[in-house]
Amino acid sequence: MKEKTLAVILEINSQHPEPRKIKKIVDILANGGIIAYPTDTFYGIGCDLLNKNSIEKIYKLKRRSPNQPFSFICSDLKNISEYAQVSNYAYKTMKRLLPGPYTFILGGSRLVPKIMLTKRQTVGIRVPDHQICLSIVQELGHPIISTSATDPETGEILFGPTDIKDKIGHAIDLIVDAGASVPGKPSSVISLIDDIPEIIREGAGDVSLFKE
Repeated sequence: MKEKTLAVILEINSQHPEPRKIKKIVDILANGGIIAYPTDTFYGIGCDLLNKNSIEKIYKLKRRSPNQPFSFICSDLKNISEYAQVSNYAYKTMKRLLPGPYTFILGGSRLVPKIMLTKRQTVGIRVPDHQICLSIVQELGHPIISTSATDPETGEILFGPTDIKDKIGHAIDLIVDAGASVPGKPSSVISLIDDIPEIIREGAGDVSLFKE
């Protein structure tokens, strides 16, 4: 039986991502590929939000129940409003904090695949303060899945491209290399459902706004 080849590592400039490299990444996503990519917290694993088969592969890789949908990355507030129900309050709140290390829980729109909705029809959305993620989403034209790159056996965070290739390189197609991420906290998760802010997880990013 032929072994699956390991993911290719593609080095890219994190401040000024080279357009031809972004296009190469997007071509892989558009063809159903799965990538590891840097964010403003940890490396993420992702695929095209609209590719159900690829999403199912990530569930399998993460050993995660479909009852716990992944969050996804949008490029800006306008992009968020296409995939979520954004009230005036939610808009103003997100405008103050994004891009940044936050995941906001909102009601999903009809554009979101069912596999990505919770039972309450909500979604988790990120706009990381990282030019590579934003460039990928802009070029692709729709969001990408966002879940932290972890060792399937131990659940430990994988901080750099070499670790990612060693542990899960057989299950993904491309590793976008912008250097190792710094050990720290995951994104803070804030629910804005019904305009009642609730801190689901306090991580990176200032959440004092929601404690008043």
